[in-house]
Amino acid sequence: MLWFHNARLIDPETGTDEIGTLLIRDGQIVERDGPCPEDAEAVDCHGKCLAPGIVDMGVQVGEPGAQHKESLRTAGLAAARGGVSTIVMRPDTDPAIDTPEVLEYVTRRAQARTPVHIRAMAALTRGRAGREMAEIGFLLDAGAVAFTDGDRVVSDTKLLGRCMSYARGMGALIIGHPQDAGLSAGACASSGKFASLKGLPAVSPMAERMGLDRDMGLVEMTGVRYHADQITTARSLPALMRAKNNGLDVSAGISIHHLTLNEFDVGDYRTFFKFTPPLRSEDDRRALVQAVAEGIIDVICSMHTPQDEESKRLPFEEAAAGAVGLETLLPAAMRLHHSEGLSLPLVWRALSLNPARRLGLTAGRLAVGAPADLVLFDPDAPFILDRFKLQSKSKNTPFDEARMQGRVLATYVAGQCVHAREQADA
Repeated sequence: MLWFHNARLIDPETGTDEIGTLLIRDGQIVERDGPCPEDAEAVDCHGKCLAPGIVDMGVQVGEPGAQHKESLRTAGLAAARGGVSTIVMRPDTDPAIDTPEVLEYVTRRAQARTPVHIRAMAALTRGRAGREMAEIGFLLDAGAVAFTDGDRVVSDTKLLGRCMSYARGMGALIIGHPQDAGLSAGACASSGKFASLKGLPAVSPMAERMGLDRDMGLVEMTGVRYHADQITTARSLPALMRAKNNGLDVSAGISIHHLTLNEFDVGDYRTFFKFTPPLRSEDDRRALVQAVAEGIIDVICSMHTPQDEESKRLPFEEAAAGAVGLETLLPAAMRLHHSEGLSLPLVWRALSLNPARRLGLTAGRLAVGAPADLVLFDPDAPFILDRFKLQSKSKNTPFDEARMQGRVLATYVAGQCVHAREQADA
């Protein structure tokens, strides 16, 4: 039994940020702002922030198929160090998570090798090939929390409509990647002056808007629960707002990289800044920060995508896209607090409460009865990031040598401490 006191409680459910106490017993929160029981271990938080553990919605793990990039064990260690108590794993493995057998294999290995919770999404189509619907019913029974083909857009609109209709009958959540596959094929930058000067193949932001419009039409037709994995352009926001105002069961997410970086960060073809979708303009970035503040965009995630050195040490057009983010998600999110003025409860609503609610999980809260998945952190602690000290196997982070604020001091999963920062820990 643990009694946290002198803690700055960040509660995204009530929107409060205040000093208080928290009592943990048998992996659950059992009391707030009460006295310390005689048999409890007191944990002095020294006025630092105590919040629900982050629910990272959309993490790529290399296992099975690419353990040299990231294994379940190293992903779990990175998550614990980053204050992430629940990893929501994408199905873009090799083989893809498109059968109950593969899903059960991953789940068993995760339970044995990771200190944090891992829940898995399943592929929407077999092999993520976009030609045949996966076994949605069986995968749902096996524990899949959502269905997606990741960044492989299902171009066959008729097939996607059938998948959505079937998922609607099962109550399943579909996660889409809004993008017009034809327009975005081969692109590695957002169209504009910068891409033209650098000579990079570019895609118009309208490709995202067109993809979202198609998906919203199918959602209206089928009534399915739908989540857009990444909304990265201001032009997509009106369509998203209309869908929500019309009562469609839709939500949207964005990666922390698209909220804190822009197209100019690519600089002289720095491949650690290559993403799918590509980084957008500063005007887009600021509009999206405002969309998070207003609740138009519901979820912030890391879009953790480990890539080895060989796949990044290539010309920008040929280099693999993506970056690791489990350990940098919290300090990068603190930029939204310190620079953009977003309150900590609002940031944690997008990092923890909203993704948990969307996936039907009980995490993301500090209420009595909620699971004791917690992160203790100092939002003001400054440091310079050294990518070689990350727990992830792959070190492809755009924040290498960046000045950052916000350090995780401890992470608790079901009331057990799974990470505690040492003073010498860089």
